[in-house]
Amino acid sequence: MARPLIGRTVRRLRQEQRLTQQALAVRLGISASYLNLIEHDQRPVTASLLIKLGQVLTVDLAALSGTDERQAEAGLREVLSDPLLGLEEVPEAEIATLAGSAPQAARAMLALYRAWRVAREDASGIALPSGRRLLLPNEEARDFFHDRANHFAELEQVAEAIGGELRATPAEMNHAVAERLRRTHGVTVSVGRLDGALRRYDPALRRLDLSESLPRESRGFQMAFQLMLLEAREAVEAVIAPAELSTAEARALVRIGLLNYAAAALLMPYGAFLSAASALRHEVEALAARFGVSFEQAAHRLSTLQRPGDNGSARGVPFFFLRVDPAGNVDKRFSAAGFPFARFGGSCPKWIVHQAFATPAVTRVQVAQLPDGAAFLCFARAIVAPTTHWGEPAPMHVVAMGCDLSRAAEVVYADGLDLRRAAVGIGLSCRLCDRADCRSRAFPPLEHRLNLDPNEDGASPWRFDPARRV
Repeated sequence: MARPLIGRTVRRLRQEQRLTQQALAVRLGISASYLNLIEHDQRPVTASLLIKLGQVLTVDLAALSGTDERQAEAGLREVLSDPLLGLEEVPEAEIATLAGSAPQAARAMLALYRAWRVAREDASGIALPSGRRLLLPNEEARDFFHDRANHFAELEQVAEAIGGELRATPAEMNHAVAERLRRTHGVTVSVGRLDGALRRYDPALRRLDLSESLPRESRGFQMAFQLMLLEAREAVEAVIAPAELSTAEARALVRIGLLNYAAAALLMPYGAFLSAASALRHEVEALAARFGVSFEQAAHRLSTLQRPGDNGSARGVPFFFLRVDPAGNVDKRFSAAGFPFARFGGSCPKWIVHQAFATPAVTRVQVAQLPDGAAFLCFARAIVAPTTHWGEPAPMHVVAMGCDLSRAAEVVYADGLDLRRAAVGIGLSCRLCDRADCRSRAFPPLEHRLNLDPNEDGASPWRFDPARRV
């Protein structure tokens, strides 16, 4: 398994703080030559030295993980491979240098590329039946949560304060929230048939209607959402204000996402949930049962346990979180684990995320290894949502999570696996993958010339010479 390389990150942070190698080495208590080897990824960093680096450079340990740089590398690799840009092959070393040495410039390139894609699609005549151009704000909202590691201390504080006043166990929480809505805000909660809706709030009547088709855990979450809408709105707006989101639609998406975050923090308090996650070895089904929430709610909460701390004791295992529908559309995506999601195309068909649709309500496990050697323990489960009326196809999604393989021993889903032998080689997407022998390949790679021979049929439907690039 490839070890994380953080040399470029250390060098960038040192240069940003205008420190020489000699000055930083003295503060760390090591030689300048040893620091030079670390910055060129020729020496590993021990846990004690990593903690000291965080203290000396006054940054959180997550900033030293290289996660942001790897995510930026994946995005840049995808952008620079777009044939419509007409570029010659950009060496991997240049991409890595740009992501590590100029992260702001890398993020600007990704933002410009997204804007260009939207403009290109708009100019090509992609429009709604009404004639209105289709401009989706979801990428901007995703970046908002990703850039903040999907953790919001302000909302955690509000949720902890409310939870402290409720003093309710998980079994009592739904009743406690309903009572607070009634006594503090005059809001009554009614459960019954709702045509075409799962939740509806009438501010004039102070009435919250929930669909009878919702399971108990979903009703509890909807009530918690309503409570946060009434009591955490100022904190949510304070988080949004400095973000400078470009559209009202993006702000609305982020606002709803933050209210969902606050509701989850109320139902699954940070400290109690972190402790339970460690004790239960991150078994999502067991966590959902203990806190009276759904599998998806518990899984999503696991991805938010990234509270900063000097020694990392307040931080959970860094997980990525993904929700995808049967058509491959991703509507939720967070990556505290540093998994480099493809931003502008489909993902690898060999990834467990897609196989999980075949076995609803069963958690599937996979050791996924990327072409660069990085490996992740992944687990995924297909979930069927309730319908609002007979004849409507039941909405189905796969909720997937994963962590770096180095943390696999802390996760119950690794039990019984031979982590080395079980590894499955996957790519970010077919167009970016260099694997020549993949039978699941849907598209040829962008950077390689095809090598098609009518006299021979290989395992892969798209044969190419890995040594020949466009």
